[in-house]
Amino acid sequence: MARYTGSVCRLCRREGIKLFLKGTRCFSEKCAIDRRSYPPGQHGQARVRTSEYSLQLREKQKLKRIYGLLERQFRLYFLKAEREKGITGENLLLLLESRLDNVVYRLGFASSRKQSRMLVRQNHFWLNGKGANIPSLRVRMNDVVEAKEGSRALIPIQSALQGGRVVPSWLEFDRGQYRGRMVARPNKEEMALPVNEQLVVELYSR
Repeated sequence: MARYTGSVCRLCRREGIKLFLKGTRCFSEKCAIDRRSYPPGQHGQARVRTSEYSLQLREKQKLKRIYGLLERQFRLYFLKAEREKGITGENLLLLLESRLDNVVYRLGFASSRKQSRMLVRQNHFWLNGKGANIPSLRVRMNDVVEAKEGSRALIPIQSALQGGRVVPSWLEFDRGQYRGRMVARPNKEEMALPVNEQLVVELYSR
């Protein structure tokens, strides 16, 4: 399957904002955007005229890169959000937040979504008591996500849990059992995403 294999720090620099793609490194002095806060490439420091289309495109690229999706995957999520009842932009965020790899990240089992995706693919988690190694699996209301007993001592999981990330209110987390449950719809305010999802909807509606 195709995937992005380049430097994720270049993605943050291209968008001009921290997308927190490398976990704890993003909070350190090694963060690339703190050292070079301009787009990568030889024309990175040139003045660029912005249009309505470019603003919409940048918002779409931000959202796509935050969740680690390729264009085809992201468009399928948009089409699905468009078919569901309600506001398309909010539906899109809800679908993205409900991905298994994102829920693993939100519960604090990983320091970044990239790391959580790797842990899920390596089959370190249960979903409702069954092995789940597909990052895009949708977690629904009252679904239970649990780290397998043999995986709980893994350094990445222990290190992330010690980081003390706040678990959002739409998830219930039992630290002692290494288990979490979705108890409500993802809250847009708690997502704290630096993205205007309405611009993404406008881009795909052109």
